[in-house]
Amino acid sequence: MKAILDLVAHHKAGEPCGIYSVCSAHALVIEAALLHTLRRGAPFALIEATSNQVNQEGGYTGMQPAGFREFVHQIADRVGLSRHRVLLGGDHLGPNAWQALPVEDAMARAEVLIDDYVRAGFRKIHLDCSMRCADDPAALSDEMIARRAARLCAVAEGAHARTGGEPPVYVIGTEVPTPGGAAEDLSTVAVTTSQAARTTIDTHRVIFAEAGLGTAWPRVIAAVVQPGVEFDHRRVVGYDSAKARALSRMIEQCDGLVFEAHSTDYQAPAALAALVRDHFAILKVGPALTFALREALWGLDAIEREWINPALVSGFRNTVVARMKADPRHWSKYYHAAGGELDYDLQYSLSDRIRYYWPDPVIGHAQERMFRNLMQKPPPDALISQYLPIAHLALRDGLIQNSPAALAMAHVCAVLDGYHAATFAQSSWPPPDLMRGLSRPSPPWPRQKDVDARPNAGHDGAEDDRAHQTT
Repeated sequence: MKAILDLVAHHKAGEPCGIYSVCSAHALVIEAALLHTLRRGAPFALIEATSNQVNQEGGYTGMQPAGFREFVHQIADRVGLSRHRVLLGGDHLGPNAWQALPVEDAMARAEVLIDDYVRAGFRKIHLDCSMRCADDPAALSDEMIARRAARLCAVAEGAHARTGGEPPVYVIGTEVPTPGGAAEDLSTVAVTTSQAARTTIDTHRVIFAEAGLGTAWPRVIAAVVQPGVEFDHRRVVGYDSAKARALSRMIEQCDGLVFEAHSTDYQAPAALAALVRDHFAILKVGPALTFALREALWGLDAIEREWINPALVSGFRNTVVARMKADPRHWSKYYHAAGGELDYDLQYSLSDRIRYYWPDPVIGHAQERMFRNLMQKPPPDALISQYLPIAHLALRDGLIQNSPAALAMAHVCAVLDGYHAATFAQSSWPPPDLMRGLSRPSPPWPRQKDVDARPNAGHDGAEDDRAHQTT
């Protein structure tokens, strides 16, 4: 991943540049991200799959790594983004999905996982061995985590040697925030100490050298730490630069390394820019994007109920809530209210457990019917302005057409605007030599004439949480 190595080098040289990673397997979210790359003229899009979404057993999306690659590439082909401008990453790759197994069994599966990801063309690899397996002690030491990470790095290097192409880059870390947001209520978050982060980095460096991975270490580009950002069901802990100052200064002493910030969802644009400035140069986002998609779909449901013959309406929103209540496995461990408060959490929780239900065939059928209704009888601007004001601005300015998918994706892209501004737009990076050879950006918001003819998305997803990762 020469492009990411170049970005990190420019950041270390003082450029306030960064990159954001879209952690989702939802087709409309991925399409919005790729369209956004075209619209903004960004050099590339970084799309990541988690080990629970996508693995050799299918994950909860039903896809293996090669299948996810094709899934993303087909979307890129449809929107007109060159495949070489789509970077693929694997997040939380390790024994994550097999924590209920003894460690040797879990690590054996993790080795297959890593091999499959690298052979499928994923080149940004998060080596995450920070979670406990069934026979592990209560707390894992830095050394234990680093030795497991080195074991998996060796597998990745071997897979690359067999398949060729650009060598992978790696992300390490022992203080990895809970994927998908905190499961408990919270008001503050403890920032990783500079000493803890330095110990993690130094321990990995020594153990990688002992394992004969000296040539791989220069491609370790980032460490995952907790910068003090998090969200639970109803609250967001915003970034406080002062609290992370010691951590930020520490990474300045580490050649070739930046921080990767997880759970940056719902942060204000100014906070995202501050994170990048403070060397959290890789920003991960997932639930905030599917949350925005849900907002747009609820708006489309409201428009449909006002605009379409009552005998024909899809009942999409009610269908989603009913299906969630009929199959509570994805939320019962997290939402404990009843009545109206439960209905609120099911729909509006920031942890966005609703995202696991988008592949449901009944929900998919209802969405297709709603989209078809609104394609056959497009709603007037006034209704769109009432329920989807963000998308209406793009429609008013001629940037999108009046189609359900285009309106929904405009809502997702509004979130991505903040990430683009915090990463690519803050500096002169990328340099002309990197941009040279990239296909010309399309006009803003490429035409959507075929965008609603596609089948339902079929896959949901953002970063999963560890309490769910064994299911």
